[in-house]
Amino acid sequence: MLFLQLVLLVVFLPDGDSEDAVQEPISFQITLTVSFYNRSWTQSLGSAWLDEIQTHGWDNKTGAFIFLWPWSKGNWSNVELIKLEKLLYAYFIGLRQVFQDHVRHWHLEYPFQIQLAEGCELHFGEASVGFVKFAYQGADLTSFQNTTWWPSPKGGSRAQEVCKRFNQYHVLNEEIHTFFSDTCPKFLLGLLDAGKADLQRQVRPEAWLSTGPSPGPGRLLLICHVSGFYPKPVLVMWMHGVLGCENQGGSRPVVPGEAQQSKRPGHGPLLGATPLQGIFLAVMVPLVLLAGLTLWLWKCWKTQWRHQCTGFSLE
Repeated sequence: MLFLQLVLLVVFLPDGDSEDAVQEPISFQITLTVSFYNRSWTQSLGSAWLDEIQTHGWDNKTGAFIFLWPWSKGNWSNVELIKLEKLLYAYFIGLRQVFQDHVRHWHLEYPFQIQLAEGCELHFGEASVGFVKFAYQGADLTSFQNTTWWPSPKGGSRAQEVCKRFNQYHVLNEEIHTFFSDTCPKFLLGLLDAGKADLQRQVRPEAWLSTGPSPGPGRLLLICHVSGFYPKPVLVMWMHGVLGCENQGGSRPVVPGEAQQSKRPGHGPLLGATPLQGIFLAVMVPLVLLAGLTLWLWKCWKTQWRHQCTGFSLE
């Protein structure tokens, strides 16, 4: 295992910046879950997320935002944020009331839950995309595009009736469209700017090996575990070598004496391999393997344990 660990040390050397790093879309999303127990009793839970980072909580009694990071206000003033709080809280009150008023007509059965996901997504080099989606009991119900509500194909007659009602609120729908196509992207850009010190930090992946069930006689399965990285999207690249690694349900068996491919985790900026680094790896990996083989033979000669030497094909 010593030479395997040395190979890992070589593989995970820093690569510097990559000019070809892929710019992934980034989204800001507000989620709201309202539980209706009866005509007079409801509970709600709201939060806001920048991709997978929760940036805001929500006080459902006052409608006030709870700022979870020093930069959660973005570059907005307190006056602008209070105005936004009041606007979203008014939407919430109206939403809760319209579902209560149409329990019978929409065939809703207590207790039930309504889930709302709304926000915007930035695609680098393209226009932002706003979205608003409703779900009933965890199943898609309606979605909002431009200024129109559309039923989910699986929502049945309930989804059609909900859209028919929502599409009557012409002024409100115009406000929703403006908010998620204009206001939301501006707020998202402010968050990215204010929080760039935290959002742009990167923690290199940590990797280690373990053995898995043998895939067959004379074959050894090595499992490559990758953890501790930030942000969550992480690339695992195959490189020519001697390791078989497993990640997210995939695996490759290792056959003694047969060239396999090893996996190399890292974030985009950490993965830009250069020709010089390729030459370095091509030279260093065989040297490390030779050193490991020499150490192993020396141990066998010193201890004269023949049963260890005869296990070469499996080791």
